[in-house]
Amino acid sequence: MHRLARTGGTAELLRWLAGRAEGWAGLVGPDGTVLHAAARTAGALVPDVAGLVAEGVSALTERGAQAYSLDTGAHTALLFPLRIGDPTAPVLAVVTPRPVAAGFATLLADVVLPLSLCRQAETLERKRRRVDLAESRGREAVLHLLMTGQLSVAQQVAGALRPRLPDPVRVCVVECSGDGRDAVVRVCVDADGGRSWIVRCPVYARHLILVMPAEEASAEPDAAATDETVAARVGDCVVGVSEPVPLADTATGYRQAFHALAVARELPNRHARFGVSPDPALVIGPDGRRWANALLTPLVTHVPRRAQDPGSQELLATAASWLAFSSHATHHLKVHRNTLAARLRFIGELLGLDLHRLADQAALDLALRVRATPAPACTPEPAPPTPPAPHGPGPGPGTSEAARALDDILRRPAVRDWADQQLAPVQGAEETLRTWLRCEGRLGPAAAELGISVPGARKRLTRLETVLQRSLLRPPSARYDLWLALRSQDLAAA
Repeated sequence: MHRLARTGGTAELLRWLAGRAEGWAGLVGPDGTVLHAAARTAGALVPDVAGLVAEGVSALTERGAQAYSLDTGAHTALLFPLRIGDPTAPVLAVVTPRPVAAGFATLLADVVLPLSLCRQAETLERKRRRVDLAESRGREAVLHLLMTGQLSVAQQVAGALRPRLPDPVRVCVVECSGDGRDAVVRVCVDADGGRSWIVRCPVYARHLILVMPAEEASAEPDAAATDETVAARVGDCVVGVSEPVPLADTATGYRQAFHALAVARELPNRHARFGVSPDPALVIGPDGRRWANALLTPLVTHVPRRAQDPGSQELLATAASWLAFSSHATHHLKVHRNTLAARLRFIGELLGLDLHRLADQAALDLALRVRATPAPACTPEPAPPTPPAPHGPGPGPGTSEAARALDDILRRPAVRDWADQQLAPVQGAEETLRTWLRCEGRLGPAAAELGISVPGARKRLTRLETVLQRSLLRPPSARYDLWLALRSQDLAAA
């Protein structure tokens, strides 16, 4: 009995009792509702067990007795309240064929205590899981606010949880194996003393996201950093870490950590930190900021016609999430795929963009990143946006004037230098990359155009991930930056 209580809980105890009774055993509420039940065989069920037990429970409640027996011809119902004197406590009810075996009533009296303890433990476990789920969703909400640039709201929500959000931060993405996230969480907490903000990724079921203090505060000068400790302790995990970034740039830190993760998969120590690479939003200058403002103005100033329609902030968050996570944005935003598709259609109509095209996706991604990047103090207030007339081959037909003006931004010397730096690792071996981007980042058409199999194209892109130190095949992907870099080089050559 005690072994079953420790290993199987309420369900196993009731199943064992049903076998000993050669009938039916269950826990019943004071109103006669069956909470848990077990029967030895289907044939052992007596007619109208629920009615029989309800009658016994009613009589037990009225009389305030410590036990009750009810005979119904061929069967006997035995009832024992789990907590005597508590009218709301469930009742152990057993239906057994007559005559009742000798000592069976004593056995039921003995099993009441372990059964009651099992039920209390299971109730507490359910409450603990609900609390854990609520905390996990709260942390996920704070991360979502950070990723969308709502820093003050994120800090207010995080004030109720621990630890406080650090600033500046490093973002770390840990890829676990199987269902090992909970074990890795414990390792992370132990490695840094609970100083990191740990979130179970809502998009990738095997990922943990750590928002860590940028500077390690260890009592031992030679102690390993938290990310290195996790990679060393957990033998089957992969760790990618960003550069130090301000807390307001958590989204940038996450992209960097995700790219570092793609590199770490190919390294023997399964750990990599993001290499220095300027963000294109930092090199496009005041003209680029004016271009981004012009492109996003219809979205930023949008006022929904109905109260239940998404407003500008929600649409901006939808666009950023979709560009980062593609179809996985439904998990990130907690919306249905049809809702996501409808929002994207509306965003495309507002901005005059075809979001099925990689060129327009890259333009929107750059504009959103520029908007999320604080303007330098020396940058004067932008003049009213007047997009210049397009010249040269633009992003494509059906694209807004503001999107076409991106070509003028990509011709800036600082942007060309940035593009050369991005593409330097693949100089002389750009055919696969260009073909893949020309095919809108789709493997099948790219493989057909290259004349190779889809697995072969995937292997080539995996090798390019290692060379570029960026993620290509899994979002967040570097394909937008690479498209911009190739476009800048092509414009310079033209």
